[in-house]
Amino acid sequence: MTTAFDPIDLSGTQLANRIAMAPMTRSRATADTRVPTRLTVEYYAQRASAGLIITEGVQPSPVGQGYPGTPGLHSAEQISAWREVTDAVHAEGGRIFAQLMHAGRIGHPDLLADQPGDLHPVGASAVAAKGQVFTAQGPKDLVTPRELTDAEIRATVADFAAAARNAVEAGFDGVELHGANGYLIHQFLAPGSNRRTDAWGGSVEGRIRFAVEVVTAVAAAIGPERTGLRVSPGNAFNDIDEPEPEPAYTALLRAIEPLGIAYLHVGEAPGTRDITLALRKEFPGTFVLNPATEGRPTGAEDLALIEDGTADIVSFGALFLANPDLPARLRAGGPYNTPDTSTFYGGDHRGYTDYPVLGA
Repeated sequence: MTTAFDPIDLSGTQLANRIAMAPMTRSRATADTRVPTRLTVEYYAQRASAGLIITEGVQPSPVGQGYPGTPGLHSAEQISAWREVTDAVHAEGGRIFAQLMHAGRIGHPDLLADQPGDLHPVGASAVAAKGQVFTAQGPKDLVTPRELTDAEIRATVADFAAAARNAVEAGFDGVELHGANGYLIHQFLAPGSNRRTDAWGGSVEGRIRFAVEVVTAVAAAIGPERTGLRVSPGNAFNDIDEPEPEPAYTALLRAIEPLGIAYLHVGEAPGTRDITLALRKEFPGTFVLNPATEGRPTGAEDLALIEDGTADIVSFGALFLANPDLPARLRAGGPYNTPDTSTFYGGDHRGYTDYPVLGA
């Protein structure tokens, strides 16, 4: 029987176990240049015992930023800073993918005001999401995005590919494309946020086109063996309206199947296990699952999903945030540090690099 502690070959990248660190926004990059700091180096190196680390969302272009303090991968300074992170993780024997995340309509002009040009959040269509986003001036209502033109969509695809090349230059083992949680790729997939009637919307084939083009461009830029995709069918986060998601995601997987990407990462929404199992059956490669665990973080009980074949790898969020040596704790049956929610976003080392390891 396969267990979470068995190694796995991820399209040529050897992982020591099947326990992944899920991507988690921590908002601790420098405010002016959007680069990770020495604390970020320490944070990821502490968690290098994961079979795979997937970083926080990293914007592929300035306009892709949706929250304060999130890092980028579109400048030489950012590449250099990320190289310190990847070197530290590799020195500890770990493997690390950068998650490329374009926030799309989830953002605010105030977050982009210090960037060159008159930037404004963009989206598949000019449809605002309900809700607020945090800015330096406090929470503000989400704005109506500017609908991307055909030429701008193609430029955005190129931005993803360029950021993927930057990630490899920075020493990452690969990249994960964030097509989940209501961000730009998901905004194209979902009919509630994609009201287009051109070739980038309307039909299922139109709505999946942007995702297919991004995955294809990135796989061509850095190799499919270094390319992963995250999706979250039926997840209403960030005001996504996706009433019948399965046909679109099945079509998406069929369209990208010839590429042979490294993995599919499903962020499972409550009540969608049937879709998860359908995608598991459809996708021929490594299947990573962040399971729906209503009212609790992903925990030791979810390792059974590997044993029963539901997933090849299980990703852990809050529990990995608070337990830098999580694989050892899972093997030992605990104990586990409790995540401090007040320090999740922004701040200093507290709640970031000061969680103790076993025996400390």
